[in-house]
Amino acid sequence: MLATSLFDYELPPELIARYPAAHRDGSRMMVLDRKTGHAEIHPFTDIVNYLSSGDAIICNNTKVCRGRMFARKAGLADGAKFEILLVEPFNGIPGEWNCMIKPGKRAKDGTHAVLLEQDGSLNADGIGFTVVERNGDDTFHIKFDLDDDNTLQQRFGHIPLPPYLNREAEPEDDERYQTVYAAVPGAVAAPTAGLHFTPEIFEQARKKGVSVGELTLHVGPGTFKPVSADYAEEHKMHFEEFVLPPEVAALANATRSAGHKVLAVGTTTVRVLESCCDRNGVLTARSGRTDIFLHPPYKAVSADMLLTNFHLPCSTLLMLVSCFCEREMVLEAYRMAVKEKMRFYSYGDCMLLK
Repeated sequence: MLATSLFDYELPPELIARYPAAHRDGSRMMVLDRKTGHAEIHPFTDIVNYLSSGDAIICNNTKVCRGRMFARKAGLADGAKFEILLVEPFNGIPGEWNCMIKPGKRAKDGTHAVLLEQDGSLNADGIGFTVVERNGDDTFHIKFDLDDDNTLQQRFGHIPLPPYLNREAEPEDDERYQTVYAAVPGAVAAPTAGLHFTPEIFEQARKKGVSVGELTLHVGPGTFKPVSADYAEEHKMHFEEFVLPPEVAALANATRSAGHKVLAVGTTTVRVLESCCDRNGVLTARSGRTDIFLHPPYKAVSADMLLTNFHLPCSTLLMLVSCFCEREMVLEAYRMAVKEKMRFYSYGDCMLLK
């Protein structure tokens, strides 16, 4: 059994990055040698120096939905206020979603609520949603009065920032909490390792002979779920929708067969790759849902390098990183990051495991 406490570390609260760096590629990058444990800090823009002609970068092109909305019960100005977070479309039906609702105890079957505009006022058109039923996983099936999901999100939705940022979304977050290659709407959280990339960095990589491939994993709210169990094996992982296209599987397989390296951008990319490979790391194109939980003593076999941000103590993401590198080396690197006052979590600095 793997004790959750083995992945704990001390983090001063002031090191949590509540806002992005002034420039998208302006973060610092800790480079950790997986064999020796040696770590050193570079500007993120140095990442191309760690790639060679023939290598491949694999990214997650999911796009964060404007899925956080507010409403009032029965449309009354002083009615009970709800906060909802869209999780996934219900059976692909426009205008119907599985979502999280706070406070859930007031969201009885048949409850109708009217959505609030961006400024917090009731919308004059009376557009809202009805609670169809409560699902078995603490989410709710709701039906909006409109079946135009894009209009609903653009008019009433907010970018759902991670709870540990402890602030409301601001206009800057509309751009900065998306990767520059975000293309497929469906996530409730950004694949944050990709937030550092700019078109210029991709262009530098391509000129060097590095290929870029994109897969999709729609990050769900479970990514923020703490591991409350004493042992990792007792933690129930969440499901997330994914697509690994045939051409991307082929790119990764050909890259490694030729003796070159695959760089996985983020833990979400790794979750897809490891869900679609055999024990030799050979990928097969697939789509579906995965609840894969990667933790030691498992060793990741689908990629040669990992770019990732710094993760919460005792989190499933920190456990996943420890499938690329020995846990003790990872935690020593985290202690170094704290000492050097690197910025942590979604808007923070990053780490390259090579």
